[in-house]
Amino acid sequence: MNYSRTTHASGFTLIEILVAMAIFSLIGLASAGVVNQVIESDNLSKQRISQLEVLQRAMLTIERDIMQAMPRATRIEGELNKTLMTAGENVLESETQGLGFVRAGWHNPQLMLPRSTLQAVGYRLQENQLQRLYGNYVDNVIGYEPKVKVLLSGIEDFQVRFLTKLQNLDDPDTWDEEFASETLPIAISITIVSTTFGEIHRDFMLANGS
Repeated sequence: MNYSRTTHASGFTLIEILVAMAIFSLIGLASAGVVNQVIESDNLSKQRISQLEVLQRAMLTIERDIMQAMPRATRIEGELNKTLMTAGENVLESETQGLGFVRAGWHNPQLMLPRSTLQAVGYRLQENQLQRLYGNYVDNVIGYEPKVKVLLSGIEDFQVRFLTKLQNLDDPDTWDEEFASETLPIAISITIVSTTFGEIHRDFMLANGS
């Protein structure tokens, strides 16, 4: 007696395959979106950290210069000058306020270089850049153009205020906005308005202030 066997083939229908492909496509798109978002967040974090490092270096440079301000006048266009620190509107051709003085601590081991350890420095705002001006010598020849280093970009405002009387320490309204004196101020207040970080404010007490 012969028995015939009937074999039933099992498998996926076309609709099931299409549905599975659609599900895998949605999962792939969602995963790609999450990965792209993570990558963008990582790049944004790295950019923010880099900008913060630039800001920290700039503020350390400003602090170093101001804290080492010296009661030393410079020659202006070859003429003797008794003003130790100059600041105010349009100083050093700044678009807002500018600041200029002499600072100590310029590294010159055993005076091996043909210059002193004093350095004339200045700060100004031009083309939305906070710039530091400096030269190799305190008293430069007539016509000498200082070197310029950009400390910060994207700066909207740069303001400087000065404390000349200790009793006015707790009253910001009594601080001077312009300064040109034969003595150093007691303290200096710096305000920087950045498009990235907003308003940045720092106060510095001068070791050699009057």
